[in-house]
Amino acid sequence: MKRLLMILYAIVLVAMSARAGATPAVGDIDADGVVDISDVNAVINVILGYNSVSDFAGNCDINNDNTIDIADLNLIIDIILGYYTPVPDNRICLAYAPYYRSQLPRADIVTHICFNAAEVYVRNNVYQSFKLQGDNNTTAFKKVLALREQNPDIKILLSFTHTVVNSDNRQDGGFSAIAASDGNRRKFAQDCLAFMQKWNIDGIDLDWEMPGLSWSGAACDPINDTDNFTLLVKQMRETFGDNYLITLAGYIKDKQRQSSGTGWRYFDLKAIKPYIDWVNIMTYDLDDASSGHRGFNSAVKSSTSYWDIERTMAQYSAAGYDASQMVLGIPFYVRHSFETSPSVIDYRDFHKYQSSVGYNFNNWDDEAQCPYVTLDGTFYGSYDNVKSITAKGELYIGTGKVRGFMYWDAGADDIDYSLASACWKAVMKNYKNTK
Repeated sequence: MKRLLMILYAIVLVAMSARAGATPAVGDIDADGVVDISDVNAVINVILGYNSVSDFAGNCDINNDNTIDIADLNLIIDIILGYYTPVPDNRICLAYAPYYRSQLPRADIVTHICFNAAEVYVRNNVYQSFKLQGDNNTTAFKKVLALREQNPDIKILLSFTHTVVNSDNRQDGGFSAIAASDGNRRKFAQDCLAFMQKWNIDGIDLDWEMPGLSWSGAACDPINDTDNFTLLVKQMRETFGDNYLITLAGYIKDKQRQSSGTGWRYFDLKAIKPYIDWVNIMTYDLDDASSGHRGFNSAVKSSTSYWDIERTMAQYSAAGYDASQMVLGIPFYVRHSFETSPSVIDYRDFHKYQSSVGYNFNNWDDEAQCPYVTLDGTFYGSYDNVKSITAKGELYIGTGKVRGFMYWDAGADDIDYSLASACWKAVMKNYKNTK
């Protein structure tokens, strides 16, 4: 009876033109620009066999479960009534989910999840295979996959790291060796494809930090890494076709000359552009202690960081990137230093430090639109909170400069998912009929 009343109410709403409909791409079966009673009738006719799916321009399988049934009919009614708003296809709210975190992303407030991480096995500069970190911890991976039971629209990617933690692995040539060899590149791309097919996931994310640099003990070739990385993503695209996503955790700058004047470091943004879907730009850790900052610009009273988001946007724009290939990074932590322990305080642990003598987390920089921490009155580090995430959403997403947000990482949020929820709202609120 309740469902019947809802249907009747939906018909009245449509007749009175009280709603213009939700996102036409989802639920607009007859492609007339609105989701209304005609779309309900279309799905009913398909279910009863009076029409075939080929008779309509829109997708009748609303929940993507490969069956057109009453569940799809219910979703269309919920769209009309405003109880369900489909996520637009082109916006991104992406969570990194490290294998070692107990708190998973919340399924209803993400579009994409990068499971972190897989590590490569290389011996004598020859690529062998890759495994999930945590000694091939498939348990954590399966928990992330299970989130699709709550939200079948989530896209899941496997994120690769240059680090080595597995007990049966060691640093050897790493990604530097893989990218340098045609045979290595092909085998790695084929292994990635096989993994995606086996687990029914949607793409690969590369978090090699960074070509041309040796971080965390990783091998590097300062002369050739940057150019070889382009060959690697080119091979991956050729192997994957257009059926799978390729993303990377990107640096805040375009490629830069090595101090020797020969070779490059970082990524050649223009060269890799044709082969990747978007870059998850790591717009955080913009400097070390005591001047780290996440602000829009560095000309602020709390910091003298050497870089900022505005200059990052300029570098990517100069390389030919538009909003469709740029996703802005949001940190769920404050970093004091790469050198001094503790180097990172997760947002979920702020309360432990707020009760400690000398810490003040309630500083705000109006010019940078960014909160920061002081310790005994001295700048300690900056971070993001709901207010700064909202501000970044208005400035960069609301004006169409970037495609969305990614954050590192879901497990560092508080138990109420305060920051993740703020990211979701900032990404989605500018869509018509999106709550």
